[in-house]
Amino acid sequence: MFIDSRQVAAEVLRAVPFARTLALDIVEVAPEAEGGVRAVVRLPDSPATHNHVGGPHAGAMFTLGETASGAVVMAAFGQVLDRAVPLAVRADIAYRRVAMGEVRATARLGRPPAEVLAELDAGQRPEFPVAVEIGTGDGTVTATMTVLWTLRPDR
Repeated sequence: MFIDSRQVAAEVLRAVPFARTLALDIVEVAPEAEGGVRAVVRLPDSPATHNHVGGPHAGAMFTLGETASGAVVMAAFGQVLDRAVPLAVRADIAYRRVAMGEVRATARLGRPPAEVLAELDAGQRPEFPVAVEIGTGDGTVTATMTVLWTLRPDR
């Protein structure tokens, strides 16, 4: 599978103005084994996004993780946007430690894309998880997140 990382980044940032507001940077979108996809998104260290202890605000970290999951969805299923709309169904985040400085979210698709597309082709509304790890520059994981997505068929 070929993924044009720059095109995916441009599409995500065009479609989600709030990601631009936080100055999120989509660093990488790449294929993985068995048709999977990985995305890495960076939240720069900025006083405008800090919380009361000087690290990134929980809302900024949530947006970072959700944006990384959206980049995975765009890369894996962008070819069906003419017949289905990707929607986040729910998300769960666990803040594990205080993050300081720049943070990055790494998201990975939780089901094979072919399996999801087969359900869509069969007239179903497939759901699939995207797992996200959020961490600091030294690799310390500060939060984990799962976003459950669906592809809603156009009517």
